[in-house]
Amino acid sequence: MTQRRALLRASLAAPLALACPALARPGLAQGGWPQRPIRLIVPFPPGGSTDVISRLYAERMGALLGQPVVVENRPGASGNLGIDAVAKAAPDGHTLGAATVSILAINQYLFGSMPFDTEKDVMPVGLAWETPNVAVVAPQHNPAQTLGEFLDWARRKPEGITYGSTGIGQTTHLSSSMLFSRTGVKTTHVPYRGAAQTVPALLAGDVDIVLDNLASQIALIQEGRMRGLAVTSAGRWPTLPQVPTISEAGVPGFVISVWGAFVAPAATPAPIVERINVAMRQVGGDEAMQRRLLQGGALALSGTAEEAAARVARERPMWRQVVQESGARAD
Repeated sequence: MTQRRALLRASLAAPLALACPALARPGLAQGGWPQRPIRLIVPFPPGGSTDVISRLYAERMGALLGQPVVVENRPGASGNLGIDAVAKAAPDGHTLGAATVSILAINQYLFGSMPFDTEKDVMPVGLAWETPNVAVVAPQHNPAQTLGEFLDWARRKPEGITYGSTGIGQTTHLSSSMLFSRTGVKTTHVPYRGAAQTVPALLAGDVDIVLDNLASQIALIQEGRMRGLAVTSAGRWPTLPQVPTISEAGVPGFVISVWGAFVAPAATPAPIVERINVAMRQVGGDEAMQRRLLQGGALALSGTAEEAAARVARERPMWRQVVQESGARAD
């Protein structure tokens, strides 16, 4: 676990101060906000891709906004615990949350009851990043060089295969369920508590395959400890040009993107939301930041709060159908 976290931090969190002098200059507070440090709640454990990328944004946004942006990890309930704290916080711009597609577009269909209303109690401030999932196997346990070879091998196993995920209803689970349903492979799902557990399980041969966030696997693929079979993005990942897309590998139209956004309590004043969004876009639009995230398996996003809300609304119907077809339930 410690080694995987170190690899992820090394791939994403190299210092950018020299490469990004504009981001290192402190901003000046205006209009009485922010009056104190801004809390950014990450609803997952330290060391994962959401945590690492959020810390990159937090450091540089604090310099732009004139107050530190302090990351607070509150994992639990597939991200609901941390974002519930955001939903119930004072809407004064001093509490934000790092919410993934799972929290904003999936959990409401996965859980029988939610501690907050995703559509009413929190509001997207802006999209921050996205990453595809990648199908990976451990070379020492599986000889498959391509996704097609793996699927052929899997279909020959009458008892089926096992696949790991980072939790029931997570995109790693749902994208796996979609893939194997479409390709006629009998499977057994083995949920874990995050990539920190799926990686050693795959390396130990406890499961046959994992579709995990690329940002959690890219360093291991580049080292040769994992073999990347295919990515779920529409195009090949620039720093892994040898790994085809799942569509190229024989499953047409299979495209899934895992994204993250910053959110605020729903009643946060529009001028404050705009200032946070401008800072996010400045950080995400910096070329050095974009290169760093790309090397680490993620793509920096930029856009307005309205564009972020539109993407959430656009993807909810798709994920609702995927959850229904998978039969996944988290409670």
